[in-house]
Amino acid sequence: MKKTLLAAGAVMAFSGASSAVAANNQGEYLSDWWHQSVNVVSSYHTRFGPQLRNDTYLEYEAFAKKDWFDFYGYVDAPRFFGGDGNSTGIWNHGSPLFMEIEPRFSIDKLTGLDLSFGPFKEWYFANNYIYDMGHNAAGRQSTWYMGLGTDINTGLPIGLSLNIYAKYQWQNYGAANQNEWDGYRFKVKYFIPITSLWGGNLTYIGFTNFDWGSDLDKNGGTDLNGGKMRTDNSIASSHILALNYDHWHYSVVARYFHNGGQWNDNAELNFGNGNFNVRSTGWGGYLVVGYNF
Repeated sequence: MKKTLLAAGAVMAFSGASSAVAANNQGEYLSDWWHQSVNVVSSYHTRFGPQLRNDTYLEYEAFAKKDWFDFYGYVDAPRFFGGDGNSTGIWNHGSPLFMEIEPRFSIDKLTGLDLSFGPFKEWYFANNYIYDMGHNAAGRQSTWYMGLGTDINTGLPIGLSLNIYAKYQWQNYGAANQNEWDGYRFKVKYFIPITSLWGGNLTYIGFTNFDWGSDLDKNGGTDLNGGKMRTDNSIASSHILALNYDHWHYSVVARYFHNGGQWNDNAELNFGNGNFNVRSTGWGGYLVVGYNF
């Protein structure tokens, strides 16, 4: 969950090649503009919570870029195929659904104005909404990032997109910053086509969230040693190698976390099953197999 842009969807959305792909593959997909896939995702040492998590889950993923509308999103069924003792999900009284969507609306096209200048090709009203259905109030999250986005002309065969947001936090697993404006996010996405490989296309995709300015470090409580349990900042940076075919795609993802989920790395906690130290800084990973339809 909360993983990263993956596979052909990210590549085509950034390159603006979706319409060309649809024309060349007409009849192979259910829609010529709403591109979608079903994926099996295996995660290792994700660090969005206070404890390391490993699980394998089912995912629906979609992207679209048409006229004034730019979209990426996914819906996960957590722990659908199983996981470790720190993971809960659809079959063991955890969250039955986790989703993240990133709709952007072109200001240029909606207003009929050309706002491009220098390397900035187009401007968007950008959003990033995250929802975790949870099993109860303590397991639910609802977060809306809203702000300004742009696509950058690099002059190279590299796609680059930037977004900056303010965050409104509704539910947040019972944390102290619920139902208030709380912090900011800067998101950068980029992709680099590498080469043709084994009849497919190999691409490097990158995606990093920088979060800062939250008051959660002040109000989030203390650990067993009197130190801060939460932080005002976090970073999640994903690095993906994706091999894409017309229908199948395969990805290997390495993701670096710094204070993942705004948990203070090495804070000592006890949730009723003994003391443990938070491991919110370090590397995690994902393996993905998906089918585009």
